[in-house]
Amino acid sequence: MTLIDLTVPSLQRRSLDTLPVAIIGAGPVGLAAAANLVERGIDFVIYEAGDQVGSSIRQWGHTRLFSPWKHVVDPASRRLLEATGWQLPAPESLPTGIELVEQYLEPLAALEAIAGRIRTGVQVEAVTRQGMDRTRTARRASTPFLLRAHTVDGIEEFTARAVIDTSGTYAHPNSLASSGLDPLGLAEVADRVSHALPDVLGRERGRFAGRHITVVGAGHSAANTLLALVELAEQEPDTRITWLIRNASAVRVTTSYDDGLAARASIGRRVDALVAAGRITALDRFEIVRLGRTDDGVRLIGARAGELVEHDTELVVSATGFRPDLDMLREIRLELDEIVEAPKRLAPLIDPNVHTCGTVEPHGFAELTHPEPGFFLAGMKSYGRAPTFLLATGYEQVRSITAWLAGDLTAASNVELVLPETGVCSTSLAPDGSSCGTSDAASGASSASSCCS
Repeated sequence: MTLIDLTVPSLQRRSLDTLPVAIIGAGPVGLAAAANLVERGIDFVIYEAGDQVGSSIRQWGHTRLFSPWKHVVDPASRRLLEATGWQLPAPESLPTGIELVEQYLEPLAALEAIAGRIRTGVQVEAVTRQGMDRTRTARRASTPFLLRAHTVDGIEEFTARAVIDTSGTYAHPNSLASSGLDPLGLAEVADRVSHALPDVLGRERGRFAGRHITVVGAGHSAANTLLALVELAEQEPDTRITWLIRNASAVRVTTSYDDGLAARASIGRRVDALVAAGRITALDRFEIVRLGRTDDGVRLIGARAGELVEHDTELVVSATGFRPDLDMLREIRLELDEIVEAPKRLAPLIDPNVHTCGTVEPHGFAELTHPEPGFFLAGMKSYGRAPTFLLATGYEQVRSITAWLAGDLTAASNVELVLPETGVCSTSLAPDGSSCGTSDAASGASSASSCCS
C-alpha cells in the first residue's frame, strides 16, 4: 500500500523554515545531530530503519570499543542528559557496543525533547527535491527535500528543510572479491558467509564451534574476530581458523607495535603470535574470484601468485570493510571523491593511505557541503570507503552542520577537535586489556572496528 497525502496543502510547497530537518539514522551521530538541534531550537525528525535506536550497533554489541567513555559521548547530548541527572560512566573505561546503546543512546533517545521525534521502522529508500529531479536548477535551493521510505504501513513520503544522512555503512559490506563486485557463486553459498564481527562467543557460538572458519580481511574487524575464534578454539578444540588476506601482509593490524595505545599494539602482537604458533593459519596474496558449495561448506577459488588455487572451508567471515549506500541519493547533487566516495573536500583529510583516525584534521560543514544546499552526509557514511572514522569526529561534524543550519556561521566555522592518537576504532579487549571478546552482554551498528571509536 502506498500512503501519499494528496490534499491541497500537501501539493503546495511549504516554506522551508516551517519544515523539520530530516535525520536519517538513529545511531550515535544521528542522535548527536538531534541533541544539537534541540539546543538550537530547530525542529527535526529522525528516521531509523531498525526497530530501536542504535540498531546497527546492537548487531556487534559484544565488541568492545577502543575509545573510552570520555571520547564516545557527544558534548551536546551530555549536556541534555546531565540536566536530567544522568552521569557519564567511568570516563577511562572502554564500553562494549551494547553498553554504549543501553547506557547512553537509549537514555538520550528517551529525553522528552527527542523521543517524540524518532520514527523507527522507517527505511529511507530515496531522497530528492519535491517535484524536482537532479537536473532541475531553478528555485532548487528554496524547494523542500522529499524523502520516500518503506514503513510498516507501506510507502510514505516526507518533506524536510534539510537532510543529515547519518545512516552509516555497516549494512553495506565491501565485496569478498578484489574486483569490488560480488564473487561469482555468492548467492549459492550465502548461508555459509557471515557478516563482519559475528558473536562467536555468544549468541552465534553454535554456528562456529567445531567448524573450520576462514576470516577474510586485513583490518581490525578481522583481527577481533580471529582473536575471539582462538578463544572459542580453546574451549572447542575442533575449531580451526584460517586468515585469508589479499596482500602479502596485514599492514594495518601487524605494524602498530610502537603505538602509544597499548590495546591497539596488543591486537597486532597477539595475532602475529597466534599465527607464528600455528593457532591461526595465514593464507596471503589470495584474491577471491569465485565461490562454490562443497558437501560440508564453501570452496574459495582465487588467484595466488599468478595461479588459480582453491581453499575449502566450512564458514566464511567477510571482514573486508564497508561502503556507503549511494543508490538512495541518485537524485541528489553530490560532489564525491572518485576514489573513497567521501565528500570531495573531506577526502584528502581521510585518505587511509595517509591518515589514521587520530591524524584526521577537524572538519565541519564546509568540508561536508555538496552542490545540493542543505544536504549533508555525516558520521561513518561521510567517510565513504575510508576506515578511519571516530565517533568524536562525527559529533563535531553535526555540531558544525547544525550551527550552519541555525545561521551561526561563526560557530559553524570554528571547528576544533582533539582526537586520540589511534587508527583503531574498536577492540574486543576487556577493560584491563587482558582478554579478547569476553563480554557477556547480550547484543541485539556502524562497524565495528572501522566504524566507530
